[in-house]
Amino acid sequence: MKTFTNIAGTRAACRAARLDRKRLGLVPTMGALHEGHLSLVRAAKAQCDVVAASIFVNPTQFGPNEDLATYPRNFERDSELLKQEGVELLFAPSVEEMYPGEAVTWVTVEGLSDKLCGRSRPGHFRGVTTVVAKLFHIVEPDAAFFGQKDAAQLAIIRRMVRDLHFSIEIVGCPIVREPDGLAMSSRNSYLGPQQRKAALVLCRSLMRLKKIADEGERDSSRLIAAGKAEFASETSVRLDYYEIVNPESLNPVEDVSEGALVAVAAIVGPTRLIDNVLLPGAG
Repeated sequence: MKTFTNIAGTRAACRAARLDRKRLGLVPTMGALHEGHLSLVRAAKAQCDVVAASIFVNPTQFGPNEDLATYPRNFERDSELLKQEGVELLFAPSVEEMYPGEAVTWVTVEGLSDKLCGRSRPGHFRGVTTVVAKLFHIVEPDAAFFGQKDAAQLAIIRRMVRDLHFSIEIVGCPIVREPDGLAMSSRNSYLGPQQRKAALVLCRSLMRLKKIADEGERDSSRLIAAGKAEFASETSVRLDYYEIVNPESLNPVEDVSEGALVAVAAIVGPTRLIDNVLLPGAG
């Protein structure tokens, strides 16, 4: 595995792979890797000839009172994990490399970036789409791989790619869960034992809602009420949002007959966690 910290070297290596007529896949990460990230790498390996990964804790997607300073970082461990999975190229730039002095250009997906997590974290998705657009411009992959756990992010990146005519296939990959159902997240490391147990309410509520939907309930308001009811047993968990939306537009839907995304965010101790489930359409 070749590791680059500068844009010029990364571009040259990626260009060489494309000139060799190899399909290039990109797995963007902020490090603190877990099985969820590694599942993206494996999907990329299965669909591409060469896989590039990035590790960059992007400061522009953190709010002023969020966990940028304490976000878990272990570059040596992450690098070794990527090497073991067969990643050929690793791009690990500094903040100065990605955001040169007095940079003032942003990429914003209007109409989507203020929904779900974007409503609770103003400016978050502007930071995400800006850095992802930079990575796409530097690497120029044929395909890029993102986890379904960040469902709003996935929808927003898909729209950005469509609107800006990036010739990149966006591949969404399934949520990877712990054996007890907790969606894998780098922020799970913040949870103490009691908080870790309480956090299971997110997945539990989604599974309860999905079961009711599978049994034939189509009305979103009744499904949301059933999902929220599960939180009554976990008074230490503060619900941020619980919504049923169109998975592409992120607009609320009243009926799930055509399929829908159920998305939840909650605060457990000091930690904000998200989870979701896709409900299939009746057809």
